[in-house]
Amino acid sequence: MATRENTDRRVRRTRSALARALIELAEERDVSRISVSDVAEGAGVSRSAFYDHYRDVHELAEDACTAMIDDLIESLPGPALDSADLVREAIASLAAFFDSLAGHAGLYRALLGSQGSARVAGHIRRRIAAVIHDRLRQADAGAWPERVPHDVTAAFTAGALIGVAMDWLERGCSRPAAEMAELTWPLLNAQYRVSASRG
Repeated sequence: MATRENTDRRVRRTRSALARALIELAEERDVSRISVSDVAEGAGVSRSAFYDHYRDVHELAEDACTAMIDDLIESLPGPALDSADLVREAIASLAAFFDSLAGHAGLYRALLGSQGSARVAGHIRRRIAAVIHDRLRQADAGAWPERVPHDVTAAFTAGALIGVAMDWLERGCSRPAAEMAELTWPLLNAQYRVSASRG
């Protein structure tokens, strides 16, 4: 008799195999041209096993994309302001963010582009805003007052970062990830400065 733990483990294993198969396929062709049969075959499962977990390839793509991005978002930088060491760390974190997007550009482009998923874009924007809000709160710790409330700065910054990322993906990642980080960091840090400004 299957235990709940065994069943949960099997579900996680199947979902992980399906996600890996889709990510590999998305590097070869547009997500719109990937069928359930393609993904099931790549994952080594049956079509019926696929439908036990997802309605269609798009739902799997949304699940895979949000799972991949969640860990990455946690590494996004908070305020560095004038610390040279923190600035270097912040730019390195942003470079890793853009590099990961480029590494799975097919999937992200399909879900974040103009014909993409509002659910995924909204999830990513909210997660980035939550992480930035937390970074601002940690950096504040009474050291500097809020000129602009942290939640407003976080929402504005998250929207801007997603906008830049979406445009970059749609342009075929035309600039290297490291250059995107160098270009984006001053814009992000400027928002932190506005929030931290004593007016």
